[in-house]
Amino acid sequence: MAFIKAISTFAPEESLTNAQLQQEFPEVDIDKIAKGVGVSQRYAAPEGKTASDMAFDAAQKMFSEWDIDPKSIDFIIFATQSPDYFLPATACILQNRLGIPTTAGAFDFDLGCSGYAYGLAMAKSFVDSGFATNVLLLTGDTISKYLHREDKNRMLFGDSASASLISKDGFAEIGLSVYGTDGSGFDSIIVKNGASRHFGLTGHEELDNQDNLRRDDHFYMNGEQVFNFTIDRVPKLIDDTLQKNGFGKDEIDHFVFHQANKFMLNTIRKVCGIAKDKFYINLENIGNTTSSSIPNGLKDCLDRGIIQKGEKVMIAGFGVGLSWSATVLKF
Repeated sequence: MAFIKAISTFAPEESLTNAQLQQEFPEVDIDKIAKGVGVSQRYAAPEGKTASDMAFDAAQKMFSEWDIDPKSIDFIIFATQSPDYFLPATACILQNRLGIPTTAGAFDFDLGCSGYAYGLAMAKSFVDSGFATNVLLLTGDTISKYLHREDKNRMLFGDSASASLISKDGFAEIGLSVYGTDGSGFDSIIVKNGASRHFGLTGHEELDNQDNLRRDDHFYMNGEQVFNFTIDRVPKLIDDTLQKNGFGKDEIDHFVFHQANKFMLNTIRKVCGIAKDKFYINLENIGNTTSSSIPNGLKDCLDRGIIQKGEKVMIAGFGVGLSWSATVLKF
């Protein structure tokens, strides 16, 4: 068995409020749109602050909050779509910065919205197999740096990082995972230029089928395609995860899903018949933090006493890739 033994999160100091965005987009009713997506403020990493810097801060916070010795860690997994370099892996840099032994393994993996659920599955397999004893699972993205200044998605996304320790004991047992991939929708959420397929920046812009401006040098999301994908895939993901772990829906005390946006989450809840008081939504003060949204949610629930010992929590991530993954945590 593998457990979450510690969890901490980090967000930059600088917040971006709706009032600030309203000044930048005077022609748009920011409050009206923000009410639908459920965000009143989000955090943006300042110039020079990277996802690995935030992951470092989250890990240092975890060591302090949970009295964890970095020398006890024997593997590092970093879920990020904002690496410091094309190479080397940012997890290798973090091993050195955090004072983790050189006997530890380390790698990055490039997933966002489903990244934490995937990371837990990998960390669990390492612990269950004896491949590792204490796995440091890090998440972190600086999505704000990829968004064009004129992209209204800036009102939805925020920068954040998290650190979780997965071990043979802890406060939340990690259940069996379900996952899936549909790469036919790879360009529904994408930064097209800057990597090997399209190395150079082009400045190309065009309208998509919703009359939204698609900028190839920056983050782009086709909201309609992502929404349809989510409503199609997540209900089955929930059912398959319940079946694999041997639980009925009424046996789950809380559902902490990727915080995509308020409208999408409420639609999922209604389609899947989940009680409102069991379904966590709290994007208001932090926004959609991609790979860190689930750990942000879990930590918030723990800090506020929402999750109690003996309860079961389903987590589910879905989005970029297109990809999805879920499991059940037993507290």
